[in-house]
Amino acid sequence: MFDFYRVSAAVPDVRVGDTEYNVEKIIEKIEKSERYEAQVIAFPELCITGYTCQDLFFDDTLIARSDAAIDKLVKYSENIKQVIVVGAPSKIEGHLYNAAYVIFAGRLCGISVKTFLPNYNEFYEKRWFDSAADITVPADKTIFYKGYKIPFGNDIIYDLNGFKFAIEICEDLWAPINPGTYYALGGAEFIINISASNEVIAKREYRRSLVLDASARGICNYLYVSAGSSESTQDLIFSGHSMLAENGSMLNENTDFIANDYLMMADIDLGRIRSDRIKNKTFTDAVTLNKAFTGQMRTVDVTGGRKIKLPDSDGKYYIINKHPFIPSSKVKRLKRCNEIFDMQVGGLVKRLRVTGCKPIVGVSGGMDSTLALLVAAKALKVLDKPATDLIAITMPAFGTTGRTYNNSLTLIKALGAEPVIIDIKDACIQHLKDLGHSMDVKDITYENTQARERTQILMDYANMANGLVVGTGDLSELALGWCTYNGDQMSMYGVNGSIPKTLVKWMIDSVVENSIFPECSEVLKDIIDTPISPELLPPDENGNISQKTEDSVGPYELHDFFLYYLMRFGYSPSKIYLLAGRAFDNDYSKEEILKWMKMFYRRFFSQQYKRSCMPDCVKVGSVALSPRGDLRMPSDAASSIWLNEIEKL
Repeated sequence: MFDFYRVSAAVPDVRVGDTEYNVEKIIEKIEKSERYEAQVIAFPELCITGYTCQDLFFDDTLIARSDAAIDKLVKYSENIKQVIVVGAPSKIEGHLYNAAYVIFAGRLCGISVKTFLPNYNEFYEKRWFDSAADITVPADKTIFYKGYKIPFGNDIIYDLNGFKFAIEICEDLWAPINPGTYYALGGAEFIINISASNEVIAKREYRRSLVLDASARGICNYLYVSAGSSESTQDLIFSGHSMLAENGSMLNENTDFIANDYLMMADIDLGRIRSDRIKNKTFTDAVTLNKAFTGQMRTVDVTGGRKIKLPDSDGKYYIINKHPFIPSSKVKRLKRCNEIFDMQVGGLVKRLRVTGCKPIVGVSGGMDSTLALLVAAKALKVLDKPATDLIAITMPAFGTTGRTYNNSLTLIKALGAEPVIIDIKDACIQHLKDLGHSMDVKDITYENTQARERTQILMDYANMANGLVVGTGDLSELALGWCTYNGDQMSMYGVNGSIPKTLVKWMIDSVVENSIFPECSEVLKDIIDTPISPELLPPDENGNISQKTEDSVGPYELHDFFLYYLMRFGYSPSKIYLLAGRAFDNDYSKEEILKWMKMFYRRFFSQQYKRSCMPDCVKVGSVALSPRGDLRMPSDAASSIWLNEIEKL
């Protein structure tokens, strides 16, 4: 369901050379995985016999008992609705191969053979095994098993009702060009590596980097499962290191440094993989350029043409970050925010250097304008320009509160600039009077008059002072169109245009934590704690902010969540609703999520015209809305099919 699949990595206890014991332990893990309704379970390399059998692999008794264990697994699988991938030696036409057997519902589907055999340092695999690259007989690379033909080799992609996967074996991952790359180009979305990788100092991190890199280059999910510590410790120790990566990110990983006898379960979301492969034309080009090889690959229907209904995976084991734009740990968050801040500064530095202008920022005392002001101040430092070149204009009007006004002045002065104060109330009153608009009517005209007056002042002041108006609007506001057309929607260069609202406060927090402007720390902390508001309606009777943005437009954390999955992966409203329901289970009711989802989609479509003429802004993340880059969308596109889908949820 929704492209979710449940997979498991199993590291059973093994006795080296004891195939009967080993197959029983493998069955125990399959039974446990079956209870969790996994669709695929993968076991380590040569786990039927044990990887460390060494010259025992030459013994006919061991090979015969290994074959018998495979037969037992095939028989056992008749009532099992999950694909079993298990490592064992395979003797074919006088050659012995290090292989992965793929078993499903009482049928042996194929035998994937290891290509790269390590034969250096502690490894001697060429002593016992032949490579898949050396297969010459039989010519069609098939064998008979129980009266039917099955393929073997390193050119097999398995198809489970549209879920395509392929198998590497250990050292294959270490090769300069690994088989998994070709499998991915051939259509496999999920690569399984069954391994027996011994542990030495620093190898775990290197192995981890290989898995992450393979999943990123192949735009795929990559499951790695390695032999555990019950293998022979005569000269080596095996750690049972298992990992599941998704396009360069780690989804799951066993935490024990030396591990054995466990089952690691996770859900994968192939919707992400499929979305990225459609978008990434470099991947598409690589598919075309490698047709000579990938075109020869064989696709095996693991169901054997049988109509077998698999358990649906609802993705409940897929980890969902309710704040996808924000790293989960403080260390990562501070690092990410610092990098973004440097990108913002770098973009503005280039623009100021080319134009020779001074930065002009309209400062409201809110978080967006604060971040833009900090970027402008740092850009001047990089350019070795005096802080007094920073033109910071605060323009109090009908909704300005004492808290935001005073914070504006305090911050500007702490940065070494002199605030320019221009009260716009009289100008707005005159404008409304010219329009014949009553001051008692606090409608959208009343609000937008103030926003456009502020923009007019900033633009005219820029003419007067050789300035460049630095935009303050953020990504979330652009997504919702929560900005005034030809008002705060417009600037000469935007520095916040690809930063979501949920990240803005953490950007300011990182400035405090990293002591970039230590003299501003206290006022910045208060700005972070100030409610989000455009301050276009008068304060309440106590002088506090009366107009809170999220009361009108909805929680920004929800809108940022919707935006991320819509833009990053093109998910349907139904799938986004499912994910949001899980991510925000303790925060919002389903009715609330639906309410604000409708708001998001309605505004996202209807407000495209504001984004179509948005100013230049530096892109800092994977989601951006620039009409010159990430979002080529007609301003008059209809939203009906999306809204109709939401109505049915």
